[in-house]
Amino acid sequence: MSQARAATLSLRDDFPLLSGDDAPVYLDNAATTQKPQVVLDAIMDYYRTANSNVGRGHHRLALAATDRYESARAAVRRAIGAREPEEVVFTANTTDATNLVADVVGRRIVGRRDQVVVSGMEHNSNLLPWRRLCDSVGAELVVVPVGPDGRVAPSEFAAAMGPRVRIVALSHVSNVLGTVNPVRELTAEAHRHGAFVLVDGAQAVAHLPVDVRDLDVDFYCFSGHKVYGPMGVGVLYGKRELLDEMTPFRVGGGTVKGVSHTQPVRYVPGPARFEAGTPDVAGAVGLAAALDYLLGLGWPALRAHDESLVAATLDAVADLDHVDVVGDPGATPCGIVSLSVRDIHPYDVGGHLDAHGIAVRCGVHCASTFLDTLGLVGTVRLSFAVYNTVEEIELVRAALKTVEPGPWTAEHPTERFL
Repeated sequence: MSQARAATLSLRDDFPLLSGDDAPVYLDNAATTQKPQVVLDAIMDYYRTANSNVGRGHHRLALAATDRYESARAAVRRAIGAREPEEVVFTANTTDATNLVADVVGRRIVGRRDQVVVSGMEHNSNLLPWRRLCDSVGAELVVVPVGPDGRVAPSEFAAAMGPRVRIVALSHVSNVLGTVNPVRELTAEAHRHGAFVLVDGAQAVAHLPVDVRDLDVDFYCFSGHKVYGPMGVGVLYGKRELLDEMTPFRVGGGTVKGVSHTQPVRYVPGPARFEAGTPDVAGAVGLAAALDYLLGLGWPALRAHDESLVAATLDAVADLDHVDVVGDPGATPCGIVSLSVRDIHPYDVGGHLDAHGIAVRCGVHCASTFLDTLGLVGTVRLSFAVYNTVEEIELVRAALKTVEPGPWTAEHPTERFL
Protein backbone atom coordinates (compact mmCIF):
# COMPACT_ATOMS: atom_id res chain seq x y z
CA MET A 1 0.00 0.00 0.00
CA SER A 2 1.39 3.41 -0.96
CA GLN A 3 2.04 5.94 1.77
CA ALA A 4 -0.41 8.40 0.19
CA ARG A 5 -3.19 5.81 -0.01
CA ALA A 6 -2.59 4.72 3.57
CA ALA A 7 -2.80 8.34 4.71
CA THR A 8 -6.11 8.84 2.88
CA LEU A 9 -7.63 5.69 4.36
CA SER A 10 -6.57 6.71 7.84
CA LEU A 11 -8.14 10.14 7.36
CA ARG A 12 -11.52 8.49 6.84
CA ASP A 13 -11.48 7.53 10.49
CA ASP A 14 -11.62 11.25 11.29
CA PHE A 15 -15.09 11.53 9.70
CA PRO A 16 -17.85 9.73 11.65
CA LEU A 17 -20.33 9.61 8.76
CA LEU A 18 -17.79 7.77 6.62
CA SER A 19 -16.77 5.18 9.19
CA GLY A 20 -18.08 1.65 9.11
CA ASP A 21 -18.56 -0.98 6.44
CA ASP A 22 -21.77 0.58 5.09
CA ALA A 23 -20.27 4.05 4.57
CA PRO A 24 -21.34 5.69 1.30
CA VAL A 25 -19.00 6.55 -1.54
CA TYR A 26 -19.45 10.27 -1.08
CA LEU A 27 -18.41 12.25 -4.18
CA ASP A 28 -20.65 15.32 -3.73
CA ASN A 29 -18.14 17.45 -1.86
CA ALA A 30 -18.57 20.53 -4.03
CA ALA A 31 -22.10 20.70 -2.60
CA THR A 32 -21.00 20.09 0.98
CA THR A 33 -18.19 18.26 2.71
CA GLN A 34 -18.42 15.84 5.60
CA LYS A 35 -17.26 17.02 9.02
CA PRO A 36 -14.28 15.63 10.92
CA GLN A 37 -14.64 14.73 14.56
CA VAL A 38 -12.49 17.69 15.62
CA VAL A 39 -15.10 20.05 14.16
CA LEU A 40 -17.97 18.26 15.89
CA ASP A 41 -16.00 18.29 19.14
CA ALA A 42 -15.24 22.01 18.86
CA ILE A 43 -18.92 22.85 18.36
CA MET A 44 -20.05 20.64 21.21
CA ASP A 45 -17.31 21.94 23.51
CA TYR A 46 -18.43 25.51 22.89
CA TYR A 47 -22.02 24.68 23.83
CA ARG A 48 -20.94 22.66 26.84
CA THR A 49 -18.41 25.07 28.30
CA ALA A 50 -18.83 28.61 26.92
CA ASN A 51 -22.33 29.06 25.53
CA SER A 52 -23.38 32.68 25.88
CA ASN A 53 -24.00 35.74 23.75
CA VAL A 54 -21.00 37.67 22.50
CA GLY A 55 -19.74 41.22 22.49
CA ARG A 56 -21.95 42.87 25.08
CA GLY A 57 -21.85 40.78 28.24
CA HIS A 58 -19.38 41.16 31.10
CA HIS A 59 -19.82 37.88 32.94
CA ARG A 60 -17.49 34.92 32.69
CA LEU A 61 -19.41 32.96 30.06
CA ALA A 62 -20.00 35.99 27.85
CA LEU A 63 -16.31 36.84 27.91
CA ALA A 64 -15.37 33.24 27.13
CA ALA A 65 -17.81 33.09 24.21
CA THR A 66 -16.52 36.40 22.84
CA ASP A 67 -12.94 35.17 23.11
CA ARG A 68 -13.74 31.99 21.15
CA TYR A 69 -15.64 33.96 18.51
CA GLU A 70 -12.81 36.42 17.98
CA SER A 71 -10.25 33.61 18.06
CA ALA A 72 -12.20 32.00 15.22
CA ARG A 73 -12.00 35.26 13.28
CA ALA A 74 -8.23 35.28 13.79
CA ALA A 75 -8.04 31.67 12.55
CA VAL A 76 -9.83 32.63 9.34
CA ARG A 77 -7.47 35.58 8.89
CA ARG A 78 -4.49 33.25 9.07
CA ALA A 79 -6.06 30.74 6.69
CA ILE A 80 -6.68 33.25 3.88
CA GLY A 81 -3.77 35.63 4.47
CA ALA A 82 -5.80 38.70 5.43
CA ARG A 83 -3.87 41.55 6.98
CA GLU A 84 -5.92 41.72 10.20
CA PRO A 85 -8.89 39.95 11.83
CA GLU A 86 -11.06 43.03 11.33
CA GLU A 87 -11.08 42.28 7.60
CA VAL A 88 -13.05 39.07 8.26
CA VAL A 89 -16.84 39.31 8.44
CA PHE A 90 -18.82 36.25 9.43
CA THR A 91 -21.86 35.66 7.21
CA ALA A 92 -24.35 32.84 6.72
CA ASN A 93 -22.64 31.56 3.56
CA THR A 94 -21.17 32.68 0.23
CA THR A 95 -24.58 33.74 -1.07
CA ASP A 96 -25.15 35.96 1.95
CA ALA A 97 -21.72 37.55 1.52
CA THR A 98 -22.26 38.27 -2.17
CA ASN A 99 -25.65 39.84 -1.49
CA LEU A 100 -24.06 42.00 1.21
CA VAL A 101 -21.53 43.47 -1.20
CA ALA A 102 -24.06 43.84 -4.02
CA ASP A 103 -26.59 45.63 -1.83
CA VAL A 104 -24.17 47.83 0.11
CA VAL A 105 -21.25 48.55 -2.22
CA GLY A 106 -23.15 47.98 -5.45
CA ARG A 107 -25.96 50.39 -4.66
CA ARG A 108 -23.47 53.05 -3.62
CA ILE A 109 -21.23 53.00 -6.69
CA VAL A 110 -23.28 51.48 -9.54
CA GLY A 111 -25.68 53.78 -11.34
CA ARG A 112 -27.59 54.05 -14.57
CA ARG A 113 -25.54 53.01 -17.64
CA ASP A 114 -22.68 51.76 -15.44
CA GLN A 115 -21.50 48.19 -15.91
CA VAL A 116 -21.01 45.14 -13.70
CA VAL A 117 -18.83 42.40 -15.20
CA VAL A 118 -19.27 38.70 -14.42
CA SER A 119 -17.85 35.58 -16.03
CA GLY A 120 -19.99 33.16 -17.99
CA MET A 121 -19.34 30.35 -15.51
CA GLU A 122 -20.87 31.93 -12.41
CA HIS A 123 -23.00 30.08 -9.89
CA ASN A 124 -26.37 31.79 -9.37
CA SER A 125 -25.10 33.05 -6.01
CA ASN A 126 -22.57 35.21 -7.84
CA LEU A 127 -24.86 36.07 -10.73
CA LEU A 128 -28.35 36.83 -9.45
CA PRO A 129 -27.34 39.51 -6.89
CA TRP A 130 -25.59 41.43 -9.67
CA ARG A 131 -28.43 40.85 -12.14
CA ARG A 132 -30.89 42.23 -9.60
CA LEU A 133 -28.65 45.22 -8.89
CA CYS A 134 -28.33 46.06 -12.59
CA ASP A 135 -32.04 45.65 -13.19
CA SER A 136 -32.90 47.94 -10.26
CA VAL A 137 -30.53 50.82 -11.09
CA GLY A 138 -30.48 50.65 -14.87
CA ALA A 139 -26.93 49.34 -15.17
CA GLU A 140 -25.63 46.82 -17.70
CA LEU A 141 -24.56 43.30 -16.79
CA VAL A 142 -21.61 42.34 -18.98
CA VAL A 143 -20.85 38.63 -19.26
CA VAL A 144 -17.32 37.59 -20.21
CA PRO A 145 -17.63 34.51 -22.44
CA VAL A 146 -16.15 31.20 -21.38
CA GLY A 147 -14.25 29.11 -23.90
CA PRO A 148 -14.96 25.48 -24.80
CA ASP A 149 -12.32 24.43 -22.25
CA GLY A 150 -14.36 26.18 -19.55
CA ARG A 151 -11.87 29.00 -19.05
CA VAL A 152 -12.07 32.77 -18.98
CA ALA A 153 -9.45 34.03 -21.40
CA PRO A 154 -7.56 37.09 -20.09
CA SER A 155 -7.90 38.69 -23.55
CA GLU A 156 -11.69 38.29 -23.47
CA PHE A 157 -11.76 39.70 -19.96
CA ALA A 158 -9.65 42.69 -20.95
CA ALA A 159 -11.96 43.37 -23.89
CA ALA A 160 -14.92 43.60 -21.50
CA MET A 161 -13.28 46.21 -19.31
CA GLY A 162 -13.81 49.94 -19.80
CA PRO A 163 -14.53 53.23 -18.04
CA ARG A 164 -18.10 52.29 -17.14
CA VAL A 165 -17.18 49.11 -15.25
CA ARG A 166 -17.67 49.55 -11.51
CA ILE A 167 -17.58 46.00 -10.15
CA VAL A 168 -16.18 42.67 -11.36
CA ALA A 169 -17.52 39.44 -9.82
CA LEU A 170 -16.00 36.09 -10.70
CA SER A 171 -15.39 32.59 -9.40
CA HIS A 172 -11.98 31.50 -8.26
CA VAL A 173 -12.88 27.90 -9.17
CA SER A 174 -15.86 26.81 -11.27
CA ASN A 175 -18.35 24.70 -9.34
CA VAL A 176 -19.22 22.87 -12.57
CA LEU A 177 -15.84 22.02 -14.09
CA GLY A 178 -13.27 22.81 -11.42
CA THR A 179 -11.68 25.38 -13.73
CA VAL A 180 -9.25 27.69 -11.91
CA ASN A 181 -9.44 31.30 -13.03
CA PRO A 182 -6.26 33.44 -13.10
CA VAL A 183 -7.65 35.67 -10.35
CA ARG A 184 -4.49 37.70 -9.72
CA GLU A 185 -4.14 38.60 -13.39
CA LEU A 186 -7.84 39.41 -13.86
CA THR A 187 -7.93 41.49 -10.68
CA ALA A 188 -4.96 43.56 -11.82
CA GLU A 189 -6.73 44.23 -15.13
CA ALA A 190 -9.92 45.28 -13.34
CA HIS A 191 -8.02 47.59 -11.01
CA ARG A 192 -6.38 49.28 -13.99
CA HIS A 193 -9.89 50.38 -14.93
CA GLY A 194 -10.80 51.46 -11.39
CA ALA A 195 -13.22 48.58 -10.75
CA PHE A 196 -13.74 46.73 -7.49
CA VAL A 197 -13.33 42.93 -7.54
CA LEU A 198 -15.32 40.32 -5.62
CA VAL A 199 -14.23 36.69 -5.88
CA ASP A 200 -16.44 33.72 -5.04
CA GLY A 201 -14.02 31.32 -3.38
CA ALA A 202 -16.56 28.68 -2.33
CA GLN A 203 -14.85 25.96 -4.38
CA ALA A 204 -11.30 27.19 -3.88
CA VAL A 205 -10.56 27.33 -0.17
CA ALA A 206 -10.67 23.56 0.35
CA HIS A 207 -8.42 22.89 -2.64
CA LEU A 208 -6.00 25.78 -3.12
CA PRO A 209 -3.86 27.94 -0.84
CA VAL A 210 -5.62 31.32 -0.84
CA ASP A 211 -3.76 34.54 -0.02
CA VAL A 212 -6.12 37.46 -0.45
CA ARG A 213 -3.33 40.01 -0.19
CA ASP A 214 -1.34 38.31 -2.91
CA LEU A 215 -4.44 38.13 -5.12
CA ASP A 216 -5.15 41.81 -4.24
CA VAL A 217 -8.91 41.21 -4.44
CA ASP A 218 -11.18 43.74 -2.76
CA PHE A 219 -13.65 41.13 -1.50
CA TYR A 220 -13.42 37.34 -1.18
CA CYS A 221 -16.10 35.03 0.16
CA PHE A 222 -16.59 31.35 0.95
CA SER A 223 -18.83 28.97 2.91
CA GLY A 224 -17.84 26.93 5.94
CA HIS A 225 -19.72 23.80 4.92
CA LYS A 226 -17.64 23.36 1.75
CA VAL A 227 -14.39 23.35 3.70
CA TYR A 228 -15.22 20.66 6.33
CA GLY A 229 -16.95 23.18 8.60
CA PRO A 230 -20.59 23.47 9.69
CA MET A 231 -23.48 24.75 7.63
CA GLY A 232 -24.84 28.22 8.33
CA VAL A 233 -21.55 30.09 8.60
CA GLY A 234 -19.49 31.76 5.90
CA VAL A 235 -16.90 34.47 5.43
CA LEU A 236 -16.65 37.77 3.64
CA TYR A 237 -13.13 39.17 3.45
CA GLY A 238 -12.92 42.85 2.63
CA LYS A 239 -10.02 45.26 2.57
CA ARG A 240 -10.18 47.25 5.80
CA GLU A 241 -10.43 50.63 4.10
CA LEU A 242 -13.40 49.42 2.06
CA LEU A 243 -15.23 47.88 5.02
CA ASP A 244 -14.77 51.14 6.95
CA GLU A 245 -16.60 53.02 4.16
CA MET A 246 -19.52 50.59 3.94
CA THR A 247 -22.86 51.11 5.64
CA PRO A 248 -24.45 48.14 7.46
CA PHE A 249 -26.26 45.51 5.45
CA ARG A 250 -28.65 44.74 8.30
CA VAL A 251 -29.09 46.82 11.44
CA GLY A 252 -29.91 45.87 15.00
CA GLY A 253 -28.18 44.80 18.18
CA GLY A 254 -24.41 44.96 18.17
CA THR A 255 -24.13 47.36 15.22
CA VAL A 256 -24.39 50.72 17.00
CA LYS A 257 -22.53 52.86 19.50
CA GLY A 258 -25.67 54.58 20.66
CA VAL A 259 -29.24 55.22 19.57
CA SER A 260 -31.74 57.99 20.26
CA HIS A 261 -35.09 58.78 18.71
CA THR A 262 -33.84 62.04 17.25
CA GLN A 263 -30.05 62.05 16.78
CA PRO A 264 -28.20 60.33 13.91
CA VAL A 265 -27.36 56.69 14.56
CA ARG A 266 -23.67 56.02 15.16
CA TYR A 267 -22.58 52.62 13.90
CA VAL A 268 -19.64 50.67 15.25
CA PRO A 269 -16.71 49.91 12.92
CA GLY A 270 -16.52 46.72 10.90
CA PRO A 271 -16.72 43.82 11.16
CA ALA A 272 -19.28 44.17 13.97
CA ARG A 273 -21.42 46.60 11.96
CA PHE A 274 -22.06 43.80 9.46
CA GLU A 275 -22.92 41.13 12.06
CA ALA A 276 -26.24 42.37 13.42
CA GLY A 277 -27.91 40.32 16.12
CA THR A 278 -26.63 37.12 17.68
CA PRO A 279 -24.10 35.48 15.35
CA ASP A 280 -23.54 31.76 14.84
CA VAL A 281 -20.76 31.56 17.41
CA ALA A 282 -20.61 27.78 17.42
CA GLY A 283 -20.49 27.83 13.63
CA ALA A 284 -17.52 30.20 13.67
CA VAL A 285 -15.76 28.01 16.24
CA GLY A 286 -16.43 24.95 14.09
CA LEU A 287 -15.18 26.71 10.96
CA ALA A 288 -11.94 27.64 12.71
CA ALA A 289 -11.44 24.00 13.75
CA ALA A 290 -12.11 22.90 10.16
CA LEU A 291 -9.57 25.31 8.70
CA ASP A 292 -6.97 24.28 11.27
CA TYR A 293 -7.63 20.62 10.39
CA LEU A 294 -7.30 21.30 6.67
CA LEU A 295 -4.14 23.37 6.92
CA GLY A 296 -2.63 20.80 9.26
CA LEU A 297 -2.65 18.30 6.39
CA GLY A 298 -0.31 20.53 4.37
CA TRP A 299 -0.89 21.99 0.93
CA PRO A 300 1.62 19.79 -0.92
CA ALA A 301 -0.24 16.68 0.24
CA LEU A 302 -3.65 18.21 -0.45
CA ARG A 303 -2.74 19.29 -3.96
CA ALA A 304 -1.14 15.92 -4.74
CA HIS A 305 -4.28 14.15 -3.51
CA ASP A 306 -6.52 16.26 -5.77
CA GLU A 307 -4.26 15.66 -8.73
CA SER A 308 -4.18 11.91 -8.17
CA LEU A 309 -7.98 11.61 -7.92
CA VAL A 310 -8.64 13.74 -10.99
CA ALA A 311 -6.03 11.79 -12.98
CA ALA A 312 -7.48 8.48 -11.80
CA THR A 313 -10.97 9.57 -12.87
CA LEU A 314 -9.80 10.59 -16.32
CA ASP A 315 -8.03 7.24 -16.69
CA ALA A 316 -11.07 5.34 -15.41
CA VAL A 317 -13.46 6.73 -18.04
CA ALA A 318 -10.99 7.03 -20.94
CA ASP A 319 -12.13 3.80 -22.60
CA LEU A 320 -15.85 4.23 -21.84
CA ASP A 321 -17.09 5.30 -25.26
CA HIS A 322 -20.45 6.54 -23.93
CA VAL A 323 -18.88 8.81 -21.29
CA ASP A 324 -17.44 12.23 -22.13
CA VAL A 325 -15.36 14.44 -19.85
CA VAL A 326 -16.59 18.04 -19.89
CA GLY A 327 -13.92 20.74 -19.99
CA ASP A 328 -10.28 20.12 -19.12
CA PRO A 329 -10.12 19.14 -15.45
CA GLY A 330 -6.60 17.74 -15.80
CA ALA A 331 -5.08 21.11 -16.67
CA THR A 332 -5.25 22.47 -13.12
CA PRO A 333 -6.82 19.71 -11.01
CA CYS A 334 -9.07 21.20 -8.36
CA GLY A 335 -11.21 18.36 -7.09
CA ILE A 336 -14.01 18.34 -9.71
CA VAL A 337 -14.63 16.23 -12.81
CA SER A 338 -17.89 16.65 -14.72
CA LEU A 339 -19.08 13.88 -17.01
CA SER A 340 -21.73 13.61 -19.71
CA VAL A 341 -23.19 10.19 -20.49
CA ARG A 342 -24.44 10.06 -24.05
CA ASP A 343 -28.18 9.66 -24.59
CA ILE A 344 -28.88 9.30 -20.87
CA HIS A 345 -30.29 12.05 -18.68
CA PRO A 346 -27.90 13.08 -15.89
CA TYR A 347 -30.56 12.30 -13.30
CA ASP A 348 -30.86 8.72 -14.50
CA VAL A 349 -27.08 8.41 -14.19
CA GLY A 350 -27.20 9.82 -10.68
CA GLY A 351 -29.95 7.43 -9.67
CA HIS A 352 -28.00 4.49 -11.07
CA LEU A 353 -24.88 5.50 -9.15
CA ASP A 354 -26.91 6.00 -5.97
CA ALA A 355 -28.26 2.47 -6.33
CA HIS A 356 -24.62 1.38 -6.20
CA GLY A 357 -23.98 3.40 -3.04
CA ILE A 358 -22.29 6.30 -4.81
CA ALA A 359 -23.36 9.90 -4.14
CA VAL A 360 -22.71 12.42 -6.92
CA ARG A 361 -24.43 15.61 -8.05
CA CYS A 362 -26.38 15.70 -11.32
CA GLY A 363 -27.95 18.59 -13.21
CA VAL A 364 -26.88 22.18 -13.87
CA HIS A 365 -25.40 22.86 -10.41
CA CYS A 366 -27.11 26.28 -10.06
CA ALA A 367 -25.22 27.42 -13.15
CA SER A 368 -27.77 26.92 -15.93
CA THR A 369 -26.46 29.83 -17.98
CA PHE A 370 -23.05 28.17 -18.09
CA LEU A 371 -24.55 24.83 -19.13
CA ASP A 372 -26.40 26.68 -21.91
CA THR A 373 -23.08 27.79 -23.37
CA LEU A 374 -21.79 24.23 -23.14
CA GLY A 375 -24.88 22.95 -24.94
CA LEU A 376 -25.65 20.45 -22.17
CA VAL A 377 -28.80 19.53 -20.26
CA GLY A 378 -26.55 18.96 -17.26
CA THR A 379 -23.55 17.00 -16.08
CA VAL A 380 -22.72 14.23 -13.65
CA ARG A 381 -20.32 15.90 -11.26
CA LEU A 382 -17.77 13.99 -9.21
CA SER A 383 -16.20 16.21 -6.57
CA PHE A 384 -13.49 15.06 -4.20
CA ALA A 385 -12.33 15.60 -0.64
CA VAL A 386 -9.44 14.48 1.53
CA TYR A 387 -11.17 11.22 2.43
CA ASN A 388 -11.85 10.00 -1.10
CA THR A 389 -9.82 7.15 -2.63
CA VAL A 390 -8.88 5.75 -6.01
CA GLU A 391 -10.80 2.59 -5.11
CA GLU A 392 -13.99 4.65 -4.98
CA ILE A 393 -13.35 5.90 -8.49
CA GLU A 394 -13.05 2.31 -9.66
CA LEU A 395 -16.53 1.72 -8.22
CA VAL A 396 -17.80 4.66 -10.27
CA ARG A 397 -16.24 3.19 -13.38
CA ALA A 398 -17.89 -0.18 -12.77
CA ALA A 399 -21.30 1.46 -12.27
CA LEU A 400 -20.98 3.62 -15.37
CA LYS A 401 -20.37 0.51 -17.46
CA THR A 402 -23.89 -0.71 -16.68
CA VAL A 403 -25.92 2.51 -16.71
CA GLU A 404 -29.02 2.48 -18.91
CA PRO A 405 -31.70 5.02 -19.83
CA GLY A 406 -34.39 5.41 -17.20
CA PRO A 407 -37.64 7.35 -16.75
CA TRP A 408 -36.01 10.77 -16.86
CA THR A 409 -34.31 10.04 -20.17
CA ALA A 410 -37.58 8.84 -21.68
CA GLU A 411 -40.01 11.37 -20.17
CA HIS A 412 -37.91 14.50 -19.67
CA PRO A 413 -34.99 14.38 -22.11
CA THR A 414 -34.29 18.12 -21.82
CA GLU A 415 -35.54 18.92 -18.33
CA ARG A 416 -33.13 20.48 -15.88
CA PHE A 417 -32.54 20.53 -12.16
CA LEU A 418 -31.49 23.83 -10.63
